[in-house]
Amino acid sequence: MSKGKLQKFAEMEHFENVLQPNIKQYTEQDFPNKGKWRQIMGTSGKIILELGCGKGEYTIGLAQKYPQHGFIGIDIKGARIYTGAKKALELGLKNVLFIRTKIDFLKTFFADSEVNEIWLTFPDPQRKKQRRRLLNAKFLNIYRDILADDGLLHLKTDNPNLYQYTMKMAQYNDIEIITSTDDLYSSSLEGDAKDIKTYYEKMFLEQGKKINYIELKLNKNKEYKEIPEKFTWKKTSKYA
Repeated sequence: MSKGKLQKFAEMEHFENVLQPNIKQYTEQDFPNKGKWRQIMGTSGKIILELGCGKGEYTIGLAQKYPQHGFIGIDIKGARIYTGAKKALELGLKNVLFIRTKIDFLKTFFADSEVNEIWLTFPDPQRKKQRRRLLNAKFLNIYRDILADDGLLHLKTDNPNLYQYTMKMAQYNDIEIITSTDDLYSSSLEGDAKDIKTYYEKMFLEQGKKINYIELKLNKNKEYKEIPEKFTWKKTSKYA
């Protein structure tokens, strides 16, 4: 590990907006904050997650736009969280927290129906590892449990294969598609999906790539399953 990363990790230990629980704190029992996030964040508003948040660009952007709600960025990569957490502190954002953990363990951190919205912003498409794909049945069932009845799941991606896979999953499982487009910035959609752009999103747009966006509403009473047919991952000159 580089000296720079070690310094960041040491500094981050003192960040009041970062939680880096020991693995035993969430694999052997529920995390102590479970079910108490509104109280801990001092809000009666929504709890909104950015999963695989990286530098937390959506977490920070949304927190600035909606100070009445609580925003939590989640990622396993500490060096990435460091950047977002430090910026949030510099901006004086009191409605932002970051948790360093794997998305697999969301149910040990959040109670049933405790979360109002989830954002997946440019996740790894996991072309060869469907079991790690953040829109597979396993993860949809996790999101379903922690989301409130009217909770929403947002996906932004530059990868058309991940977009098509998610659409197929939604259609096969009868998931309500609130909005979908394979070219966000040529669409008539307005709001948060367009208002905030991540570093990589800006780079993708400069490269001429289209941004895909889906907004889903999950059914609390539905058990989600994988699409029965093998999903064909198409290669093009632009996309892996």
